[in-house]
Amino acid sequence: MVTIENEKLKAVISSKGAELQSLINKETGIEYMWSGDVAYWGKHSPVLFPIVGSLKADTYFYKEKAYHLSRHGFARDKIFLKDQLSLDEAVFTLTQDTETLALYPFAFILRLRYRLDDNQLTVTYEVSNSGYDELLFSVGAHPAFAVPVVKGTDYDDYYLNFNSTEQLYRWKLQDGLIADHAVPLPTQNGILPLGHELFYEDAIVLKHMQSNRIAIGCTKHAHGIHFNFNHFPFFGIWAAKDANFICLEPWCGIADSVNSNQQLTDKEGINNLPANSKWQRSWMVECF
Repeated sequence: MVTIENEKLKAVISSKGAELQSLINKETGIEYMWSGDVAYWGKHSPVLFPIVGSLKADTYFYKEKAYHLSRHGFARDKIFLKDQLSLDEAVFTLTQDTETLALYPFAFILRLRYRLDDNQLTVTYEVSNSGYDELLFSVGAHPAFAVPVVKGTDYDDYYLNFNSTEQLYRWKLQDGLIADHAVPLPTQNGILPLGHELFYEDAIVLKHMQSNRIAIGCTKHAHGIHFNFNHFPFFGIWAAKDANFICLEPWCGIADSVNSNQQLTDKEGINNLPANSKWQRSWMVECF
């Protein structure tokens, strides 16, 4: 484990999966991350790479060859090299190996950079193409934030506040694949009240929404988070059934659709990175 901290926040990250485990406000003692209770879901903030979501039949085709990847790819289960740059910043690095090349025939460097600044944690995904061919990949975040965060409050006391009041449309999942139609998400003035029943039909999947900030707030106290993200065309919101957390998931990539032809070059949301090029995206969480 690597711990980074400043005067206001302390974060703990595991080298397995470069996974954020804990984010604590040192002034209030509030833990903002889900506990990882295995009775519901034993993770905290897995890194999704080189795919997001599920492939049709767990299979894709590249250059006329079939490859098999399980949901969300392999990065979350790999050991990253760790480098603590300072008291408040750390970097975790993963590259291809014999095991990954059998599943995903690309050379890559994936870095996760964690940095604290005042009451904000910034998480940056850096992808480099270290091979000779174009790199095809997806990247996604999956942080699970504790709800409730204050004793004496319930899950139903909390809500999501989108910074755009647009009508949002939820793309339903059918056996982990994106359905061919969407339904309106019941927000009012950008507010979505939380309730466990929201996730009884799996994740809420959104495409190309205007919002780039979502707050988790509560009707009974003033503590919560602002979750900021830019240039992520897809977004997932999820919780395990009746579990006390909510995942806010900015994605550069998405699960296969039910009508997918399974060709990696045609995959919705796939990112194309030329040789010797780099790609970067970040999300930030402000704790209050």
